[in-house]
Amino acid sequence: MGNFIKVVVFSLVVIGFYVLFSVKYIPPITPAPPPKEEALDLAEMTIDDFVALGQKIYEGKGTCTLCHNPVLKRAPLLDRVAVIAQERLKDERYRGEAKTPEEYLYESLVKPSAYVVKGYGVTGTNDTVSPMPDVSKGAIGLNEVELWAVVAYLQKLAGMEVTVEIPKGEVAEEEKKEEKKEPARTPQAVIEKYGCSACHKFTKEGADPGIGPDLSDIGAKRDKEYIRRAIVDPNADIAEGFSPMMPDTYKDQMTAGELELIVEYLAGQK
Repeated sequence: MGNFIKVVVFSLVVIGFYVLFSVKYIPPITPAPPPKEEALDLAEMTIDDFVALGQKIYEGKGTCTLCHNPVLKRAPLLDRVAVIAQERLKDERYRGEAKTPEEYLYESLVKPSAYVVKGYGVTGTNDTVSPMPDVSKGAIGLNEVELWAVVAYLQKLAGMEVTVEIPKGEVAEEEKKEEKKEPARTPQAVIEKYGCSACHKFTKEGADPGIGPDLSDIGAKRDKEYIRRAIVDPNADIAEGFSPMMPDTYKDQMTAGELELIVEYLAGQK
């Protein structure tokens, strides 16, 4: 009994020492506040500012470079898309409603299946369905001003005159402020909200975009811990044959409930 008491006392002393040391000598880590959508003063914005905004969105919030880059080749390069937009409007495969090249560029962001470049469609659709999501919705959620800014940047990127006009007036209140959106209540709603099906296949009968791993039987191969980590820290483990291109922002965008919904769903995909 005496040795037991000595061990208990020694353990308490050691624990007390580390607690005291951590409190007095280890500085607290204060997490950075979540990023806020920057306010846009359209009245003072020049066309160069507007193009710069488009480039910032293209390379950042819009996540365009994850697929449209010369290394991964998951999607066609866009350095000349503004030049060939007029040709695509006349292509018999075009199924959109745009009348001008500017409208085509805008439409390609919100209705990407209106025209799918050959070889880049969802597998099995004969290049009639694009794996790209509507970037005005879901996790990306670009507003009207941001969409037109990207169009302006694409014109500049192609070496063309920027013909897009900067939207007039105030940015709509619902677009300026960060709205609290209702969390998804079902796994399918989570998949739709965050555009997961743009890269992944979730059912054996579903189309395979061919961009990310097939998840229709992931539950037979991986446990919940692995699946959860793959969502919140996608670069921790890269599936064989795929490049590290999945955004690491879902840990900040998903609610805890949404995360567990999709984890439970995927774990059941056997």
